[in-house]
Amino acid sequence: MTKSLLLIFSFALLIFASCDSAVNAPEAKVASAESEDDTEEELIGIGRLAADQLAAYNAADLDAFCACYHPEVRVFDGETEKPPGIEAFRERYVKLFATEGFGAGVSTRLVHGRHCIDLEDWWRAGGKRGKVIVRYTERDGLIGVVQFLK
Repeated sequence: MTKSLLLIFSFALLIFASCDSAVNAPEAKVASAESEDDTEEELIGIGRLAADQLAAYNAADLDAFCACYHPEVRVFDGETEKPPGIEAFRERYVKLFATEGFGAGVSTRLVHGRHCIDLEDWWRAGGKRGKVIVRYTERDGLIGVVQFLK
């Protein structure tokens, strides 16, 4: 039930972000990660970290990717927590980063305070594609929590 409510809440946030009232709200920032219209204000803090880790991911630069995450990063697939810490996080991506033909793009990014929610389109070699909502929370200037909502 909690997972369903979290998914509904995440989708509601994305829908709300597309409304004029959300875009004009002073505490909410909505931007496309690929947009040339992104201002420096939109790309600071957790928004900048989310953009930087995505760029490193797409460049298959595991060191730069992991550098965006806190040493005690917590990772959730839905409600299931994976082993914490940067070493377990790095191990999770070693095999993927050793292959070719993967990447992701963000069609919608919502940033509020220490939190960022991305609607991500991902792809793999062989034509496999999908969408995922990714929630990031900043901790000590790095990404401290990441949650994948499929």
